[in-house]
Amino acid sequence: MAATGKKIIESLKSKEFRNYLTSTHFWGPVANWGIPIAAIADVRKSPEYISGKMTFALCVYSMMFMRFAWKVQPQNMLLFACHFTNETLQIIQGVRFVNYNYLGSKEKKES
Repeated sequence: MAATGKKIIESLKSKEFRNYLTSTHFWGPVANWGIPIAAIADVRKSPEYISGKMTFALCVYSMMFMRFAWKVQPQNMLLFACHFTNETLQIIQGVRFVNYNYLGSKEKKES
């Protein structure tokens, strides 16, 4: 176990890891995490505020960037995870939007 810990520490001290931390391959996805974090906060809000068009646009956007993150060399799994998380949350928002606007939740709230 101690040997594994030493290997991890050595890899964290390596020039390759420092280069990774200063690259757009790292900071782009880190900055992008603002989108799924905002979506997590929105899941608690009333579905009357959900924009169906924006939710659809964010689903398409995240699908495209998941594919990009998978195809780019080297693969950018941090970017993939960010957009996978966002895709999941946008699908949840889309279901909430459809339930509220088209499946009767809106009428129940108004009466």
